[in-house]
Amino acid sequence: MARIVRVALEMVDLPPQAVRTDAIQSFQSQETPLVTVTDADGATGTGYSYTIGTGGPAVMSLLRETLAPRLVGREAEEVEAIWRDLLFATHATAVGAITSLALAAIDTALWDLRCRRAGLPLWRMAGGAQRSVPLYSTEGGWLHIDTPALVEDALAVRERGFAGAKIKVGRPALAEDSRRLAAVRAAVGDDFRLMVDANQAFAFHEALLRARMLADHGVTWFEEPMPADDVAGHARLAAASPVPVAVGESLYSPGQFADYLRSGALAIVQADVARVGGITPWLKVAHMAEAANLAVCPHFLMELHVSLVCAVPNGWMLEYIPQLDAIATSRPDIREGRAHPPATPGLGIDWDRAEIARRAVPGASAVFREGR
Repeated sequence: MARIVRVALEMVDLPPQAVRTDAIQSFQSQETPLVTVTDADGATGTGYSYTIGTGGPAVMSLLRETLAPRLVGREAEEVEAIWRDLLFATHATAVGAITSLALAAIDTALWDLRCRRAGLPLWRMAGGAQRSVPLYSTEGGWLHIDTPALVEDALAVRERGFAGAKIKVGRPALAEDSRRLAAVRAAVGDDFRLMVDANQAFAFHEALLRARMLADHGVTWFEEPMPADDVAGHARLAAASPVPVAVGESLYSPGQFADYLRSGALAIVQADVARVGGITPWLKVAHMAEAANLAVCPHFLMELHVSLVCAVPNGWMLEYIPQLDAIATSRPDIREGRAHPPATPGLGIDWDRAEIARRAVPGASAVFREGR
């Protein structure tokens, strides 16, 4: 049995490794809630989620006051039951980002424990569909970066064997975005994929105009062109756009993805394991997408998503943005532009416990034990 006897909560605040700006916001910091569960046999599992600068204390409050105490005494192997029970324990605040981020920190910890007890890496425990996937880079494509630097980064990652690069769009004039893309395309050639991301910046008319422009540059997908809650607008755009539409990082439940799929409102599914509520719902979304013959290219969290895209047959590409270097001693296994999932049991993330303790946000930590 894997009865949970201890739950520990921490949060660290990590500065971004690079300046990250897009059409609507800047990445201020990476608040990283961490949950470690221990079972009656002494086995442990650690999970996490993240914010981009706001909401971390709210996530920790929900974990501390509502969710973590409910874990003690539960059978850790019953991952589905726990996820569902915790969802309904927070029914008044679901579906929403804070609740999903809190659920994800717990769910990823339970999967880590489950895989460690079974002696299996996550990518195999969750399906074992692929041994590696192609990478594309986002870190050199932020909106504030000037055109020569965009070109330089795209050439550098192409040289490393990456499949493509993503460039942020949303400059005031369509022509500005077009000029930036044209310069990169001219430098990298036609065989290198270019993706673009508007981060929900446009109204429908502008999104349609930009989609037509993007087709001229051979763009692989148009990501988050409009506010993510505008399912009908995305359906209209997807029907008219010559470029595939990608959505998912700002959806917080399998049901929201189901609405998109039923509406034909996207072509690329970008489920984020933290924002959708953990590995348990992420896999539901991925299999739902597979049934609809759609590819999954998850958002951010490459250290965790590498295992998930390799677990499912429709995992297409992995987004390269280093996230955990400051608090983990492990690094993703990248060879010739492809990411290989960790072979070690669990999530495959080797946490630097001393560095986590040094960076822990004061007042965010808590411990819950059986019998107390």
